[in-house]
Amino acid sequence: MQLDYAQLAALVAVVREGSFDAAARALHLTPSALSQRIKALEHRLGGPLLLRARPCRITPLGEPLLRHAQQVELLEQGLLQGLLPGTRGETPSLAVAVNADSLSTWFMPAAAAFNQASGALLDLRVDDEGHTAEALQRGEVLAAVTTRLSPLQGCRSVALGRLRYRACASPAFVARHFPQGVSARSLAAAPSLRFNAKDDLQYRWLRRLLRRELRPPAHAIPSSQGFVQACEAGLGWALQPEPLVQEALAAGRLLELEPQLPQDVPLVWQCSRLELPLLQQLTAAVRQAAGVLRR
Repeated sequence: MQLDYAQLAALVAVVREGSFDAAARALHLTPSALSQRIKALEHRLGGPLLLRARPCRITPLGEPLLRHAQQVELLEQGLLQGLLPGTRGETPSLAVAVNADSLSTWFMPAAAAFNQASGALLDLRVDDEGHTAEALQRGEVLAAVTTRLSPLQGCRSVALGRLRYRACASPAFVARHFPQGVSARSLAAAPSLRFNAKDDLQYRWLRRLLRRELRPPAHAIPSSQGFVQACEAGLGWALQPEPLVQEALAAGRLLELEPQLPQDVPLVWQCSRLELPLLQQLTAAVRQAAGVLRR
């Protein structure tokens, strides 16, 4: 059975754009025509390929198709450039999953270097570092910054280094909540910060410090810069990426709760094993930029 690549392009567009209407606009189709392509592909494969939600998500049946379609797209673009140098077609785009703290600290120089060298676009999907590999496994992205060490099927794994975190709070917050010092009792009552429901970094640090589980009250703030600002404003305490708070710590705007207990998070780059020139360029840029994590 041969695959219909117009139907596969429709599948990729729905996942990439998040909805049928947006995908139809991107492909210059009517929503009805796009829907018919998806339905025809689902009929051939014998089951649903998409979860009709907001945003639309790929099903397990559709995962290998999505992965294949994105890889073929990049292979074709690379082939055309090789056969017809200087050909001006659609600008290629690579979908990559990355955690917010990497995005706010070391990843942007890699993205800029890759774009300047290749001219390709990046479609960055932000998630917790413990969950970015799931998007790669589903075929939604071609690479991911993750904490998963073992390579996913069809992928290779490159150790990047460690992003160091410091447990921080404002001087006023420390004076209010920890007048007698940091203890299990004071930590249980003092509000902390969480990026989202997937974020367990604070809990892991508390487990190391106290040697038991503790779940303090927490504000949800889905922004790395917002984390720092919330700490400086006295909203709560949190583990902060060291590069983002070095200046605030040196200036006294933030204090460390336990200076002798930093939290290191090992980061890994996982990407498809296929010899895709653009993906190889991106991997090289990521490895170079991640040098700051190995110092």
